[in-house]
Formats: sequence, C-alpha cells, structure tokens
Amino acid sequence: MLLEGLSKLEYRGYDSAGIAVRDGEKDVRVVKARGRLSVLEEKTDGGRTVPGNCGIGHTRWATHGEPSENNAHPHVSEDSSVVAVHNGIIENYQELKEKLLRNGYTFYSDTDTEVAVKLIDYYYKKYKVGPIDAIAKCMVRMRGSYALAVMFRDYPGEIYAARKESPMILGLGDGENFIASDVPAILKHTRRVIYVGNLEMARITPEKAEIIDLNGDVIEKEVTEITWDAEAAEKGGFEHFMMKEIYEEPRAIEDTLHSAIKEGTIDISGTGLTEEEMKSFSSVWIVGCGSAYHVGMVAQYVLEDLAKIPVRVELASEFRYRQPLLAKDALVVIISQSGETADSLAALREAKRQGVKVLGIVNVVGSAIAREADYVFYTLAGPEIAVATTKAYSAQLIGCDLLAVALGRARGVLEEEKIKELLSDLLSLPGKVERIIEDKERIQWFANKFANINDVFFLGRGLDYAACMEGSLKMKEISYIHSEAYAAGELKHGTISLVEKGTMIIGVATQKRIFEKTISNMVEVKTRGAYLCGITSAGNYSMEDTADFVLYVPKSDEHFSATLTVIPLQLLAYYVAVNRGIDVDKPRNLAKSVTVE
Repeated sequence: MLLEGLSKLEYRGYDSAGIAVRDGEKDVRVVKARGRLSVLEEKTDGGRTVPGNCGIGHTRWATHGEPSENNAHPHVSEDSSVVAVHNGIIENYQELKEKLLRNGYTFYSDTDTEVAVKLIDYYYKKYKVGPIDAIAKCMVRMRGSYALAVMFRDYPGEIYAARKESPMILGLGDGENFIASDVPAILKHTRRVIYVGNLEMARITPEKAEIIDLNGDVIEKEVTEITWDAEAAEKGGFEHFMMKEIYEEPRAIEDTLHSAIKEGTIDISGTGLTEEEMKSFSSVWIVGCGSAYHVGMVAQYVLEDLAKIPVRVELASEFRYRQPLLAKDALVVIISQSGETADSLAALREAKRQGVKVLGIVNVVGSAIAREADYVFYTLAGPEIAVATTKAYSAQLIGCDLLAVALGRARGVLEEEKIKELLSDLLSLPGKVERIIEDKERIQWFANKFANINDVFFLGRGLDYAACMEGSLKMKEISYIHSEAYAAGELKHGTISLVEKGTMIIGVATQKRIFEKTISNMVEVKTRGAYLCGITSAGNYSMEDTADFVLYVPKSDEHFSATLTVIPLQLLAYYVAVNRGIDVDKPRNLAKSVTVE
C-alpha cells in the first residue's frame, strides 16, 4: 500500500525513496533506496518482505545532503523509538543540531530531517510527555516548512503528523486512515479527505483521524469529497501522462468555461467577487511562478485591453522579498495549479498583510491558497500528473480571460454585444484545440527531424511573446535543450549576435496589427542562416514566404490566441523529448509542486 501510494506521487519529483513499517507490537523496519521507486520495490519484493499494519513512506528530493541511501527517508532516533518522514526544509536545522550535539546526540546523515526526528525524541524523553506535546514543542522551535509523519514505538498502530506550509491531507477510510501530501496517493482507498491547516497536528489510528492545534485541543474540520475518480490519475493507454493531459486540454478548457458562462452570460459570482467590488479595483497585480507567471504575462495584455485596468505581473519569488507598494484598492491575483506553491503562498500573505484583497486561481479544492485567498476561481482541469504543466496552464488562461470579461463588464467598458462575441469565441476554443491536436503528426515529423539541436530561440511580440515564454519553458524543462524566448523587437539589442547558420528559431505571429513587424524580425534571422519555424493563424499564408516550416492554428479573437498557439509548442517539446529518449513525465531535478523556496 505504501509503495503504491508513493508511485502516485512520483510526478512530484524525487531522487530516493524509503518506507518504515510496523507489524503490531514489533519494532519498526526501515528500508531505503537511492534512485527510482522501482529500486525500493525490488529491494522489498514489492513490499512482501516488509509485512505490517502501520507505516510511513517518502520520496525524497534532496535539499540538505546529497541523494544517497543514507540521506533517504525515513529517519530514526538513536534507539529507533521515533521514526519520521518529512517534506520541506528546516531552516534553523544547524542551530538545532548543535543543541542536540551538546545533549549527547550523534548524527548519521546530512539531512535536516534527522535533526527534526531527534529533536522530537529529545522533547519526548526529557519532558516525559506524549507525542502531541513533544511534536508541538518542536514546532515552536523549528523554522521553515514541513509536513511531518511520525511513528513512536510506545504507540503502536498510531501515526502522528504536523504541518507548516507544506501540503498535507488526511484520508478517511473504513477501518483505516491515511496521511498524504496529495490526493492521488490515497484515492484508491478513499474519496473523503480533510485538509490539515497551517501549524496544525494530526493523529490517526485505524478507527479515528483527529486534527489537533498547538494547545493540544482537537479541532473539528470539514470533510471534503473528492469528485474526480482514480482513473483520472492513470495514463489511460497513453505512453506518457503529458500526452494524455494534452488530449484532455479541450475538456479542461470547456469545463472551466462552463463554470462561469451560464445561459449565455458571464457569472463569476462563485469566486466570491461582486460587481461592486470589481468596479472598485484600481489596478491588478498578477503573481505566479513558472508557467503560472507566463499565464500572467498573457493575462496582462488581455485584462488591460478588455477591462481597461492597469496590470502588473510579478514572479512570486521576487514579489515576496522586494516590499511591493500595493494600493489598498488593488486586486492581487495569485495563480497556482497546486495551490500550495511556497513563494506564491508567501506573496498572498504579503498582500493580505498590506490589507489588499486576493483572488486565487487554483486547480486543487481546499489547498492553502484556496483557503487563505479572499476569492477563489477554481480551474477544472482535474488531476495533472506530468511535471510539465499543459492542461492546468490552459485552464488558468481561461480563468484569466473570464476575469477580464467580467471586469470589463463591471467597469462599464465592454458593451453587451461585445461580451456576447467574446464569450462565443471562448466557447469555440475547445473544438479548435482538438483540431490542432488532430494535426499532431506534422509536428511529430518536424520534432523528429530537429531533435538533436542544441539551442532554440522563440520570437514573438505582445501576446505571442507571452506564449513563446511558455513554449520555451516546455522545451527546456523536458527536452534539456537550451531554449530562450525573446521579444522580437529586442533582437537588435544584442540577441541577434547568437544567430548563426543552422540556429533553430520558432516565430509566433497571430496578431494582425503587428504581424508584419514580427515577420520582418523573422526575415532578419533567416538572412543570417537560421532555420525558421513559423506559427500563425489560418489565412496568414504569407508566412510561408519567410519560414521554412509553418504550423497553422485556427483563427480566433486575438485576445485568446495564446490558448491555441501554446498547443503546438507543447506538442513540439513533447515529441523532441521523446525522440531524445527522456523521461517526459519526470524530467531531472524538477518537482511538480514547489512547496519550499
């Protein structure tokens, strides 16, 4: 059961794995392995050599200490009476380690997790308190982020947990209960989950699951019913989750659209936003990391044009530290697939500290950002397993488009006739995305021909430049090819010096007003020997006079073009990576949800 649960979390990224299992009153058995989970499965004969009825497991992504069996979790106290796994970073672990060294403790690993385990052991034995009090004392002393699951020799058949920042859920079963960092790990066994709050603890037995605060008091929590089924987190006959999720993009877009377009009109009241509130905002700040930041870059153009409101887009990791000056009547939009992204969550808290309203655009119900934001727009992409986001990105784009139309109407800058046109075009997007996917063989041919290139540059202006940023990220993160996106007008300010014979350039040009400007930039790189792939809207056949290879996407309202142009860019990155023999769903060094800095 532990191994199976860990396999559902492989998409989060890891370099080693381990389990600790207890069989009734017997001592715990710990088995660890470096590398893929399959190594641990072989080591335990699929778990059969480690029988038991209570256990914890973890897939580790190295932070403190190199990837090794010694540093892999679980970690144990000196007499093995306390054993734990930990997701996160203990920032003051060195200070705590020195305290424990002075009290006679020794250390076998380089990890901050071993420090946490031995600190729990120290308080447990020194003060002769129960597990909850020992863990609570540690939580007061530890700085950083953590999701801890702990077993005590003196308490067989029980698992204790603690959470600060890092995600954690409890699963409620029949005669069995679960702790996990994400729903897919336990979905085969239960659909009923409780989200553990920040600075809260938990205790589970086969019969009971409790949430406990730092004072030791039991807290009543709402039980959430997971509506998507276990098959949604399976490959369903596809070679990779990424391709399956690209095929699911039309449905993700359609479901997200229908959550806000009702009876031919737009209604985002489900977010908690009212018309009066939307009228009152003076500006919008969009904050995200990685692909979510790229969504914000697209949304900036759409919101400013449709809602006539100033928009600023910020990387969450920069926003949180640069002491932003936020107007009290601004709206901060935090975009995160998981709803647990550490930097984005910190940005949310900074905005709220300044008294500014926050809208979360998230894909996971009950996640930290969803709970803490003033308003929530849920994207209906379903579970996304591949590390490289595809359908969640597309659903986030749709969420921002719908917000733009709603703000435009509330602010009185969009006429009803224009709103109907925009909504009609949005509703046509799922079918258009399907048509692009159906033409994937052409993209596959092109990807196979150029899979051995070392560098690729993406060029575009405006919305196309924003789409290029996401295309470039997809290429580098799953194919390991050096890739950059540039605003086409910046070529002559240095970038063009990198272009030489055979350099791969991918140019995106869908906006009529600046189409010729972008084409002229493409001509500049072509004359310097670049091989040029162009992506444009159907009808712009003059692109073929310049580009060596052209991919066409269906025509749409230009505000929504990024939803279409990103699909061939995703497919291109996918096929290049497959051709290079790379593990597409689990690219090296990357994690699905970045829950630590």
